[in-house]
This record gives sequence, structure tokens and C-alpha cells, in this order.
Amino acid sequence: MTELLPHPLTGALFASPVPPGTGWPDDPVPSDGSPLGDLAAGISTCRLCPRLVAWRETVAVEKRASFADQPYWGRPIAGWGSETPRVLIVGLAPAAHGGNRTGRIFTGDRSGDWLFASLHRVGLAAQATSEHAGDGQRLIDARMVATVRCAPPDNKPTTEERDTCAPWIQTEIELVAPYVRAVVALGAYGWDAALRTFKGAGFDVPRPKPRFGHGARAVLTAPDGREVVLLGSYHPSQQNTFTGKLTEQMLDAVLGEAARA
Repeated sequence: MTELLPHPLTGALFASPVPPGTGWPDDPVPSDGSPLGDLAAGISTCRLCPRLVAWRETVAVEKRASFADQPYWGRPIAGWGSETPRVLIVGLAPAAHGGNRTGRIFTGDRSGDWLFASLHRVGLAAQATSEHAGDGQRLIDARMVATVRCAPPDNKPTTEERDTCAPWIQTEIELVAPYVRAVVALGAYGWDAALRTFKGAGFDVPRPKPRFGHGARAVLTAPDGREVVLLGSYHPSQQNTFTGKLTEQMLDAVLGEAARA
């Protein structure tokens, strides 16, 4: 018999992984009928990559000891935030015990703690923390997307898995691109994904390919001539933040520039 455990905020009982449409906060199933809603519902039930499906669900069952009393989302993570974002944040993939546990991108791990605190400081998030889906957090004129929507082993999806997942981010960016004025790429993986996906959406991308770096800047030109600025930031991973490669001031500078754009 599948063990049911209480959601840490609502107290409702769920299995791990969480079955679609069973009442988890912000579960995109059932869809609200909008294009982004239909996309999110499809993402959250995707099972196209056998290795990633097996990994995310194994993690959801075995869990980390400190979260053993919680249900794990254990499904792919849809994009989250404004449906008409001026700022788009592109990351790599959910963390095994972060988004894969909480059901929200960049939520429930140290990287997310850093990112949301900075978003709040620059005016792009309503709260300084993001603990779990349903905690009242919201993004202000911003949206977050992952290049790969399932938590991968060692945080390293294969090229085949990235390409299999690519239609999700491609469709999502095509839906929100008319509103976007600035894109923040977290890490080289997010930078490459942003360039590749906006090019696929019909944007002119500089040649030669702009190099990633913290504070790197490139201009992407929409088919209608509108310019979107692409900004690079080191990923707020523990390796980068613990060593001082990325500081709060550095992250605030990039996200602040995006907010001003």
C-alpha cells in the first residue's frame, strides 16, 4: 500500500510521487485551458526520458532523511511566474531534493534560497523566501523556466535528454516572448539554452556566439525589431556561493539590471 504523507503547508495527504490532479498546491493538472496552462499540464505529466523518470521517482520514494516525513512531488517541473513576464530567468534543471520535492522551480534548496532572496531585493519577487508550492510567493513581472524539466542524476542531463525536453522550453518561450524585455541565464547551460531557444523562436542572435560569463550581455532581436537583452549570471550553486565566486552583490547586480530593463 502506498504511504500517504501530509503536505508541509496544507496538511493534505499525498503519495510520492504525487499523482496528477490530486490537489497539490499549484498542480497544473487539470489545466486552466490557457495555452500556458495546457503546456504546464503536459510538462508535469511527461515521461519521455526513461532515465530521468526512474531517477526522479526513485528520489521521491527514498528521499533525504531530513525530508522523510514529507511527500515528494517527483514529477517534471513546469515554468512558474507571470504569464506576461518582462523578465525571464532560464536555469538548468530542478534539484533532486528541491523542485523535485516541492513542485516549484528553484524552491527548497540553497540555490533557490539565494535566488529568491535576490529577486525580492530587486523587486521581482513578493517574498524573500520560496519554501514550497502554496506558500504565497509570487513573481512580479517575471517567470522562471528550466531547460530540462526533470531532476537529473548528478545534475547532469545527457544531450539526448536535453534535446528530448527542448520542445517544452521552445514552446514556453514562444508563448511569453512577446512580453519579455530581459533574459537572465543562470550558468553556461542556461546561457546556451537561451541563445538556442530564442533563435528557434525567430530572434536574431549575435554571431559569433556570445561567450558566457558573469555579467555577460548580448542583444537578441525579435522579428518585429524589438530588442531583448540577455544577461549572464553565475549559477547560485553552493559551490559558487560557498567559495565566493558568486556574491549577493553580484547576483543583485545582474537581476537588478534585468528588472530595470
